[in-house]
Amino acid sequence: MRRRGGTKKDILTPAITTSGKEEEEMVIPSQFQCPISYDLMKDPVIIASGITYDRENIEKWFESGNQTCPVTNTVLATLEQTPNHAIRRMIQEWCVAKGSSLDRVPTPRVPITSHQAIEICGKLLSATRRGDHVVCMEMVEKTKRLGQESERNKKCFKANGVGLVLCVCFDAFSENGSASELLEGVLLLLTWMFPVGAEGQANLTSTTSFTRLVGFLKSGDQNAAFLVKELLSLDEANVHKLAAINGVFDALVKSIRDSSSLTSIFHMISAKPETTSRFLELGLVNSTVEMLVDSENSVCEKALLVLDAVCKSNEGRTIVRGNELVMPILVKKILKVSEVAKKSLVSVMWKICKTGDGTEVEEALRLGAFKKLVVMLQVGCGEGTKEKVTELLKMMNRYMKMNGFVDVSDSSIEFKHLKRSS
Repeated sequence: MRRRGGTKKDILTPAITTSGKEEEEMVIPSQFQCPISYDLMKDPVIIASGITYDRENIEKWFESGNQTCPVTNTVLATLEQTPNHAIRRMIQEWCVAKGSSLDRVPTPRVPITSHQAIEICGKLLSATRRGDHVVCMEMVEKTKRLGQESERNKKCFKANGVGLVLCVCFDAFSENGSASELLEGVLLLLTWMFPVGAEGQANLTSTTSFTRLVGFLKSGDQNAAFLVKELLSLDEANVHKLAAINGVFDALVKSIRDSSSLTSIFHMISAKPETTSRFLELGLVNSTVEMLVDSENSVCEKALLVLDAVCKSNEGRTIVRGNELVMPILVKKILKVSEVAKKSLVSVMWKICKTGDGTEVEEALRLGAFKKLVVMLQVGCGEGTKEKVTELLKMMNRYMKMNGFVDVSDSSIEFKHLKRSS
């Protein structure tokens, strides 16, 4: 590697080991190496200092906040990059000359410029205002194609206001029954643009836009589920707007297997508790409990958050207690879920045991909850969770003394979690 201010003698020229009848090392010519990584350049570009770098490496350099040339250390007047076609052709010819041992470096796609992004944005906005469905579709497809070429293009579109125009477009065509394909395309692009500003939110949360979003949600559109979740997390006022849309509760419960909808339900119950009864009527508890059976940690976290929110109401606690799978699942997962999930899990168990008639405490004991909760205390948990665990243990201890209960659950609990005393 070359040190700052070093000489050519300090450079270690990398080599490529090729496979064949005999092992040989292929030395990469220095002019084909990126000065940052010393690897063969795939997309050589020239910056303002006149030095050529591989585009990916120099972009990471600039994105880290640097405004200098890595080699000369001079401050650059501009961070623009110009493709070095001459070097790229030489690299390609060199790769071909080396035969099948090296892949030919493909011709890179040139990233879009801010000017191009603004031009597409302008055409889409003009077509939206005219109600020109065909041109809007063309611009959406073009944006999709360019965005899929690179993350840099997505960032360029986002930085140049495309997100707001897409929100305007969605709102404008939301009542158009024949614009489904266009709106589906807009939804996909909007997943690249979040978070959007207040003006964009206003367009997406209008009555017509929310109604259309709910329609897509009913059909299982994952992009719609993601956008609804994002909108609800941005502003509590959006929860109240969405709750007024016909069919939204059915749509969210129907799409609950998408974790985005699970999060949206949590936001709605938390911000508007009166929605809990409607969700319960639609079988929310059964659906959520089923998701806990074999889901990964991130989904378990969301499902337990929903159950905890449901248990804030008497009606919710009654329905949760009535589900035969709840306590076995909670006890089974005490030591198997993330710290975030444990907080919700303990809260659910505490709520249904504290307000129950004692049968919940007995069931928890029979399933081996006592020992697992002791382990949780030993391992350590948040202060609020610690208080609930302590209270649960006291409830169980009282029950055992009053009823002569003997804990015969599996004693091979994961005591490996216990902290060793020094």
